Amino acid sequence: MDNHRVSMQVLSYTSPVSENVPASEAVRICKRANDILAEKVEAYPERFAAFATLPMADSEAAAAELERCVKELNFCGALLAGQFKGHFYEEERFSPIFEKAAELDVPVSFHPAPINPAVQDYYYTSPEYSPFVAGQFASAGFGWHVDAGIHEVRLILSGIFDKLPNLKIIAGHWGEAIPSYLERLDYMLPPQTTGLRKKVSDYYKENFYITPSGILSPMQFEYMVKLMGADHILWAVDYPYIREGDFYGFLKNAEFLTQEQKELIAHKNAERILHIKGEF
Repeated sequence: MDNHRVSMQVLSYTSPVSENVPASEAVRICKRANDILAEKVEAYPERFAAFATLPMADSEAAAAELERCVKELNFCGALLAGQFKGHFYEEERFSPIFEKAAELDVPVSFHPAPINPAVQDYYYTSPEYSPFVAGQFASAGFGWHVDAGIHEVRLILSGIFDKLPNLKIIAGHWGEAIPSYLERLDYMLPPQTTGLRKKVSDYYKENFYITPSGILSPMQFEYMVKLMGADHILWAVDYPYIREGDFYGFLKNAEFLTQEQKELIAHKNAERILHIKGEF
């Protein structure tokens, strides 16, 4: 953190910690996992914050755990990884979690996770390249980003943001490709087709906050600022998965940004939606 001039890091578990156990056990495991995170934050409160991990097998218990983490442990939101056993989170069964996040005014961060094996086999596996290449293609290379992006659109189409207009979603890797398709989504899925109050792009630009997740592409950065606005971009370097790069310099030296925009992206947006205090 010091080497890259990161003043505060939000700690999280970026893979499910309780998916393959009974619901009652999942609640216990998640509580313990969150307590461990809280210990790390308490040891360095000026440098660490945290996202809660939740027992998705029991939505009511997950909502209660989110409330405990925010009110008692001072966490700044929750992180969800992939789907839950093949179920996307727009399903009604998961509503208590998002209702609680909106009530508490904390965001839910979406992180990619391994995709459905049948989808992986159909789209990403080939006899013309190695299983290792297929695995990379299906995961961090491309596949799970597409999966996460589809998840974002499913949330919008479900109408959840009409019900919870204050709900905030954080999407990594420059929005998992969805921002580039907003115009197309608006054209093919207008309100008269979806039954929603707004266009798909309206929900995305109002309810979603995107991060670069260590993707240091100047052209992509400039495009995202123009599309989303500097007030909907949070700086994130995707540590420990991405370790190399001039993360500080990439933002500091972005000539297309005003100083005000740099400060929004570097820390002010995070201070506002995560309710934390950082520096730049």
